[in-house]
Amino acid sequence: MNDDDAFSNLLGDDVTPLKVEPRVELKRNDNVDKQPRRQAAQEQVESAADPLASEPVEMVDPLDVLSFMRPGVQHGVFRNLRLGKYASDARLDLHRMTVDEARRAVYQFIRDCLANDVRAALITHGKGEGRAQPALLKSCIAYWLPQLDEVLAFHTALKQHGGYGATYVLIRKSELKKQKTREQHTKKLY
Repeated sequence: MNDDDAFSNLLGDDVTPLKVEPRVELKRNDNVDKQPRRQAAQEQVESAADPLASEPVEMVDPLDVLSFMRPGVQHGVFRNLRLGKYASDARLDLHRMTVDEARRAVYQFIRDCLANDVRAALITHGKGEGRAQPALLKSCIAYWLPQLDEVLAFHTALKQHGGYGATYVLIRKSELKKQKTREQHTKKLY
């Protein structure tokens, strides 16, 4: 005897299931075209996964110096970044990548740096001299990095770190690192 038979024997033969009337009448419209909604949802997911714009960028010269600093970044911190005084804890090499591959790589690299408490990083993009479109990736880096809130500042690297073909990137602290700093300063007060 299985469980269902035992349950039926326990209740008897005169038990019938209750009939439940629906409380809200649902109207279905099968004529709605679901394709535009599905396509819009897919585009929204893709843009949320990679917020960097893939539109055409303003081209820079292969020997231009890239420099950017968000308001609130101390000038001494930016000067140390510019002078290569911060050790680059992470590096990304974009050589031989297409623009789309580089865009995805840069976005993921910055996210990984933030997740792993990396504050200073180096992105090697090359100058693109001698190519049909020189400094393409360098121009893209100059355009993409300011779009990422995690990037506080960036500057063209020193010669020993890649010169005009590389960029130092200063990344904001993760929430864990901020909390540790607060605790450290709180201990000094007591």
